Order: sequence, then structure tokens, then C-alpha cells
Amino acid sequence: MLNKILRIIGTLVGVVIGIYTFAALLPYVSVFVHIPEGVHFTPVNIGYYAIGALLFGLIFYLITPLLINIFNRILSWAEGKLKSVPTQDIVLVVFGLIVTLVIGLLISYPVSRIPVVGVFIAPLLTLFLVFIGIRFLLNRKDEFTFLTTLFNRGMRSKGGDNEVFKILDTSAIIDGRIVDICKTGFLEGVIVVAGFVLEELRHIADSPDLLKRNRGRRGLDVLNKIQKEMNIPVQIYEGDFDDIAEVDSKLVRLAKTINGKIITNDFNLNKVCELQGIPVLNINELANAVKPVVLPGEEMAAQIIKEGKESGQGVAYLDDGTMIVVEGGRRHIGDTIEVLVTSVLQTAAGRMIFAKPKEDADQVSGVK
Repeated sequence: MLNKILRIIGTLVGVVIGIYTFAALLPYVSVFVHIPEGVHFTPVNIGYYAIGALLFGLIFYLITPLLINIFNRILSWAEGKLKSVPTQDIVLVVFGLIVTLVIGLLISYPVSRIPVVGVFIAPLLTLFLVFIGIRFLLNRKDEFTFLTTLFNRGMRSKGGDNEVFKILDTSAIIDGRIVDICKTGFLEGVIVVAGFVLEELRHIADSPDLLKRNRGRRGLDVLNKIQKEMNIPVQIYEGDFDDIAEVDSKLVRLAKTINGKIITNDFNLNKVCELQGIPVLNINELANAVKPVVLPGEEMAAQIIKEGKESGQGVAYLDDGTMIVVEGGRRHIGDTIEVLVTSVLQTAAGRMIFAKPKEDADQVSGVK
């Protein structure tokens, strides 16, 4: 409907332009064809202006959809570019424009009083100061984190906790479980993916090692799925920290810069963030937290799939990957049996359940 309205408006604009264009050409046309000058309602004049209106109206009617398409493409391109610009850079550019324009106006006023050349030098001097000022701020943006901190606080005070930035590290992206977490709707705020993390993923995806190459490509697919299929905003941080070599250290600096939280399943990065007071959302800790609680004395069904490290032990797994070590379960390999939980061990790597076959427990009880 909007396109039809715009096409009608374009056609009307073409009609008006055609009338004015033919009116401007009237003196030249009168040399060859006798047309009275001036706007008079004579059959000749009306026919002359009608030709111009119809001709330009038809042209604009045909080209209006093309112009609308070009405008939409330019708008989409501009929106895509703006989305990739880090919030920190936007804040610094706005701040730099305000400060440098004020300084430029103060300096250019006395310069403009110089005879003859002052009027030309003053605006050039202002533009030069604006360019130098913005470039200076962007080159040293790591030292102006207080501006983005104030900006982020203002955003959160208006929009609530949803505006908290969640920074993905490489391990969390390759892991892939972040997609399922996003689907549940428990993860709120803005997902931030740093450019140096994307570069690391690209290097992994181009690795000659098949396993690394598959992991890198999986990570890129995960990011693509989050950006296109999830109802959660994703922001690409294009900035970099050239004075830092390691990606993990860059993530820590980025978290401090934008006052964000890091999503990871890297144990070492988790510890570094805790030491530096940076909030961390550990996917492994989340997975352990949502696993069903198993208490000693409970009964469950387990399929023994292999033998354990100790003599006579069998190993089974729950659907969530939790390992069950069954004492005396080696003879039941390949069978699904009822087991009785004897103890539960919680480690940093996950939860481990120790059990024994229920029939053995019943026999011991019968003997007693």
C-alpha cells in the first residue's frame, strides 16, 4: 500500500516538473512553432503543457519503484553499518563533535575577522579541529571508558537489566549450547561478539587440522543462527586492543570497557575474571545447576555401557551426560539394570554418581 501511495506521489511530482520544464522551454519552442508566450488558457497552450505533464508523469511513474528500491537498499546498508559500530565509538564521536565544534567556533571567530581570507579560513579551521579531535579520541578510546560507563548506566536505568551486555568468548561459541540457552529466553540483554573473537574463529575454521576446522565452522554456524533466528539483539564490537596479544586478555579489557559480563566455559578465563571482579556466566556451571538432584538411597535405571577403572566396576551415563560408576556392574555390561545410589561427588568438571546394583543391595539386606 505504501509503495502505491509513493508511486502516485512520484507521478504527481513528475507532472509538476513536466509543466515547469515545458514552461521554461517555451521561448525556444516558439521559434519553431507559433505558441503564444505566457500562461494563457488557449487550446495550444493547454495542449503544450499537457504533453509535458503526461511525458514527465509517465517517466516518474515508471522510475518511482526503481528509486524506492534504491532508497531501501541504501537504508538497509546504512543500518547494517551502524549496527556494526561499537557503542563506545558512537559515544566518543558524539562527545568529540560537541567539544571540538565548541572549540572550533571559539577559535574561528577571531580568525573570521581577518580581511578577505578570514571568511574562508574559519570554516576550514573548524573542520580540521573536528577531524583531529575525533581521531584523537578514537585512537585513545581505551582511556575514555568513563564516558561509555556513564552511557551504559543511563541505558540500564531506562531499559532495566535487559541492557546488560553479554560478551561471548570463543569456547562458548564453539560449544554451541548458547543457542539452546537463547531459545529458552532466560538470557536477556545484548549479545556482544568481538571482532578479534571472529578473527580467531576464522583462523580455527581455516586450520589444516580437520577437528579444529570443524570446530571453527561450527562456531561460525552458531553465531549465524543466533543472529538470524533468535529474538535477542546481537552487536559486533569492531574495536581491538592492539597492545594486548591474547584473546582472553582482550575479552577482559572489553568487559571493563563496556561494563559487560563474559559468557564462557573456559575454566582459566573464569578464574581470571573472578580475580579482576568481572561478572562471568559459566555455561558448565549453568548445566550443572539445572541437572536433576540425586540423593544417596535413590533408585534409578542405568544401562551399563563399559567397564570402569577399578576392578568389577561398570560405567553408565544419564541423558544429561552425568557419569554413573556402578560397583560390581562389570558383569552387567550391555544390560539396563536398577541401581541404588550410594554417594554423589560434585567436581568442577561436573557431577559423578556412585551406585551399586539394586539386587546386590537387596541380597545384603536379606543377609542382615
